[in-house]
Amino acid sequence: MTDLSRLLNCQHHDPHSLYGRHDGKVRTRQIGAVKVAALIDGQSYDLEPVGNDMFEGEVPEGTYELQITWPGSSIVTRDPYTFLPTLGETDIYLIGEGRHERLWEALGSHVRTVDGVAGTSFAVWAPNASGVAVVGDFNGWNAAQHPMRVLGSSGVWELFLPGIGEGAVYKYAVQTPEGHRRDKADPMARKAEVPPATGSVVTSSEYEWNDDEWLQSRTEVSEKPMSVYEVHLGSWKEGLSYANMATELVDYVAEQGFTHVEFMPVSEHPFGGSWGYQVSGYYAPTSRWGTPDELKSLIDAFHARGIGVLVDWVPAHFPKDDWALARFDGRALYEHPDWRRGEQKDWGTLVFDFGRAEVRNFLVANALYWLEEFHFDGLRVDAVASMLYLDYSRNEGEWAPNQYGGRENLEAVQFLQEMNATVHKLYPGVLTIAEESTSWPGVTAPTEHGGLGFSLKWNMGWMNDTLEFFSKDPIHRSHHHGDITFSMIYQYSENFCLPISHDEVVHGKGSLWTRMPGDAWNKAAGVRTLFAYMWSHPGKQLLFQGQEFAQVQEWTEAHSLDWHNLEGWESEYHRGIQRLVRDLNLVYQESPALFTQDNIPEGFGWAKSDDAMNNILAYLRYGKDGQTYLCVLNLGGNSQPHYTFGVPHGGTWTRVINTDDAVYGGAGNDLPFSVWAHDGQWDGYPHCMTLHVPAMSAQWYRWDG
Repeated sequence: MTDLSRLLNCQHHDPHSLYGRHDGKVRTRQIGAVKVAALIDGQSYDLEPVGNDMFEGEVPEGTYELQITWPGSSIVTRDPYTFLPTLGETDIYLIGEGRHERLWEALGSHVRTVDGVAGTSFAVWAPNASGVAVVGDFNGWNAAQHPMRVLGSSGVWELFLPGIGEGAVYKYAVQTPEGHRRDKADPMARKAEVPPATGSVVTSSEYEWNDDEWLQSRTEVSEKPMSVYEVHLGSWKEGLSYANMATELVDYVAEQGFTHVEFMPVSEHPFGGSWGYQVSGYYAPTSRWGTPDELKSLIDAFHARGIGVLVDWVPAHFPKDDWALARFDGRALYEHPDWRRGEQKDWGTLVFDFGRAEVRNFLVANALYWLEEFHFDGLRVDAVASMLYLDYSRNEGEWAPNQYGGRENLEAVQFLQEMNATVHKLYPGVLTIAEESTSWPGVTAPTEHGGLGFSLKWNMGWMNDTLEFFSKDPIHRSHHHGDITFSMIYQYSENFCLPISHDEVVHGKGSLWTRMPGDAWNKAAGVRTLFAYMWSHPGKQLLFQGQEFAQVQEWTEAHSLDWHNLEGWESEYHRGIQRLVRDLNLVYQESPALFTQDNIPEGFGWAKSDDAMNNILAYLRYGKDGQTYLCVLNLGGNSQPHYTFGVPHGGTWTRVINTDDAVYGGAGNDLPFSVWAHDGQWDGYPHCMTLHVPAMSAQWYRWDG
């Protein structure tokens, strides 16, 4: 195939060698043009048509512009094929090595001025393509108009287009090795069209942040309070934008006393029902709720109220949509080429090739992108278990062992370690949180000690055991008492977060409210007791939207939370639970005993762990400053009016939380505000005190000496 035929078929690796100025002549291709002239210093030099929409002619030396005339319109522009590459040698080297930590600044589309000319540069990695062109609303989506050049052996295709600016919609027309055209969204696009449209959008940002003080104050969280409100931005209140949420959502989270908010994925995704967990645009905040700068403003607003912002991040897999990452240049590129490693059949998705340097770079840089450009305070990494195990959710014959014959995905382990080490190096105080549902060792151990390097791990075992226990009728709970105490057996194996997430209130599982046995009064009491247990158990905690007022129906992304539960004849229970969550958060944040020693045995001691018959559970929490709490739970249906507990200190113990209080919708039993612990051995402690513990309730007592 000749250079000309390759060029006409968008299969030329270097169109700049044929277009532009060569040997005293200027050559350009302008689809559908009736006349083209070169302009220099006010002089016009007509270019002659030579077939195939090509024009060429002799033009004196100097910088020229093209005057292009179509039927009914005319423009003057600089020739795109006269500009040097917008990527430097360092960029190309780092991309090849898989070590470009600011990849988004090299690849993708960027509004910029080159040699005094305003326009947009485009760059995309497609090493298997036989040709790539920029197509968009500015050239009629015609792949023949703006073919790109490949830079050496890097696989990066590049082109600068003068006159193209903010808001232009584009894709890359990728010619596969077999010669088929596939129009692909830009993997590095920083904005996308509102779904179901699938184009990438040229964008730039002028946002000025106001959170310098917040960023400088971020520190490691293990000895700090952390209660997280998980939010699906599209369904918290239907119809809100990023801009609306910067007032309504921020105010609500602050009023409820949460220290952090966690957004379910905000990266662009084609199907709303995936909740963002099937990502098509890893660098583009979804346009469903506004612009990238409006998302920044929302995060800034949270920071102004002293609230950290986490985001769900999905590096495990991606959807098969033909216009996105799947077989991007006609070959397996982002996905592993072996279907036994490159496909997650249960989810209908593809799995990243974690062993390929450029793919690891794409993902590590993506993590850094959200932290750098959007000031997120942490990443909750989805589906970590599916990454770690080659046989995850696969039958025999559907997976290939590693080089040592094992089931561990060694490349994924290396990727996770690299991501965590890089994040913690560049952004001290930022969190990485693993959703990891197995007993993989060292998820939160430092990478220098062979661990994965996460800050926290979701304690899925605690969540499953706890929800299962609380779903049982109290009359049967004595037979399952070990389920509620088991979490302390392994508490210090990792740094844990206790999650009741969106996954626990969907797909027929019901809500927390419907899981609780009994009538409305008992359901409300069960939820209140569960929350007091959760907030006082070692570990940080996370609660999904709607559970803070015990929404009756299970969650769906299709409409708003059931805020009407806070109105009507049973609303007193839901308003009471909402108020309890607020009070738990406020007391928790002021109580070092409940958070400063979460991850070491010195922070916890059993006061009563073996009274299964009466469904009584009691434990002590110790702060680094010496503060001591006694947390007492009656998980049964019978009140205990005179129950004695051993405690380490004598003197006054002050009640700070009582879930049975009438203000929370409880029975309002008349409990003393303070209790005296007197000398006397009890359950191995030198002092003891006797309490009235109402049925299905929890109390916290603080030792005041």
